[in-house]
Amino acid sequence: MTARPLLALGPSEGWHADRLRRAAERVGRKLVYAPYESLAASIDDAGSRGLRCEAGRLHDFDGLLCRTMPAGSLEQISFRLAVLHAAQAAGIAVTNSPRTLELAIDKYATLGIVAGLGYRVPETIVVQSRGEALAAFETLGRDVVVKPIFGGEGRGVMRIQDPQLAWYIFTALERVGAVFYVQKFVAPGGRDVRMLVLGDRVLGIRRTNDRDFRTNVANGGQATAFPLTSGLTAMAREIAQAIGLVIGSVDLIDCPTHGHVVIEVNAVPGWKGAQACFDFDLAEPMIRCLISGAAD
Repeated sequence: MTARPLLALGPSEGWHADRLRRAAERVGRKLVYAPYESLAASIDDAGSRGLRCEAGRLHDFDGLLCRTMPAGSLEQISFRLAVLHAAQAAGIAVTNSPRTLELAIDKYATLGIVAGLGYRVPETIVVQSRGEALAAFETLGRDVVVKPIFGGEGRGVMRIQDPQLAWYIFTALERVGAVFYVQKFVAPGGRDVRMLVLGDRVLGIRRTNDRDFRTNVANGGQATAFPLTSGLTAMAREIAQAIGLVIGSVDLIDCPTHGHVVIEVNAVPGWKGAQACFDFDLAEPMIRCLISGAAD
């Protein structure tokens, strides 16, 4: 019997989408894409649910891979997650699970889980007003990193060391209703380790940037393969299990004074920079994770 296609939610164009399509083809499967904005649901008078997207009924796919979810209103994000929850409850394999996405999309939630496991994290203060954010800036020693509580790839991440600049930035953020996620800067900057979790496999990537404290490839970072110790591998697996990650990444900094400091966990990691570090296609184990989830 011909296997049903796989579905990826997210952008259908670009480097990552192309790699995933080709990886699916190599293992004899078809991967189709649909935007999150096309998710729709219905309930008929008999109580039967229908779940669909522009590519078809969700029940007609062998598994659903969640890639980057676009920004939206609270209603839109809540509805998209509700559809994913309904799909999972109906027996459709969703990777990563909607509960995992809910946790991983929120930097405060994931950092709390990591800290609860006993791993060191940056000193962090999260508040909702400019005044409290300015107080956090002082409390954390006037050298802080400010991040959107939702978001990735280094977008909107700023290092602030000047009180006047802090006032201007926090004023602008307050005007757009942002939550202030303020972290004490962790030295040395421009250097970290990404632990890429692909099912049971954990790969290490050293990321460096001589021009910016942010190491993301989108900000000019460079990547090299990094051999992980058994302790770091165990750390990545424990964090992934606690959050529910099947595919994801755990980022940490080697702080000269505090050792390993976990700075972020990501449920939809990019791997364009990491790909050059390995002689196999990283998209293929991702597809195999999706197929394996569908077979469970």
